[in-house]
Amino acid sequence: MEVEVKLRLPDSVFHGQVSTLLSSFHVKTHRQENFFFDGSSGELSARRAVLRIRFYDGDARCVISLKARAVLVDGVSRVEEDEEELEPSVGRACVENPQRLKEVESRIMGRVKDEFGPSGFVGLGGFGNVRGVFEWNGLKLELDESSFEFGTLYEIECESTDPDAAKKMIEDLLKENQIAYGYSEASKFSIFRSGKLP
Repeated sequence: MEVEVKLRLPDSVFHGQVSTLLSSFHVKTHRQENFFFDGSSGELSARRAVLRIRFYDGDARCVISLKARAVLVDGVSRVEEDEEELEPSVGRACVENPQRLKEVESRIMGRVKDEFGPSGFVGLGGFGNVRGVFEWNGLKLELDESSFEFGTLYEIECESTDPDAAKKMIEDLLKENQIAYGYSEASKFSIFRSGKLP
């Protein structure tokens, strides 16, 4: 179970303010490409699951993930997530031709076949994300700029075993610095599928 605090920033101005505020805590920045897949007959989405292939910084790293039963309440997301490394060239081949997923031998794809039994796979498309990573007061903060065809979403994420305490720390930081924010109400995948920003 992945548990994350998710706070939405209204625009690029506030995103820039957070980036500047946290600049001395910056660890790295990743350019991510996210691609999503379903079974040919919607076998995964019918059970509130999605398969994602994510590339980091071109083809420096590739991760395949199975996410299921996401719940997002008051800025805290809880989702069943399983992920593993995938050879980037294999990931690219699957993006090019989703049917290649049937040939991928991995623990995740074994689960997908066993639990969902898809006859084939379809690509749902995807979006890019620039993620700044910051180590601040014992928390790993991820500052996201997600680029969809219909607009850009700005968000702070923080995975935590104590999401309420982490959320309070982040909210206090934002309030002290007069940075506007709100609780995220939908996952990036849900926003991508809806075709519009919330």
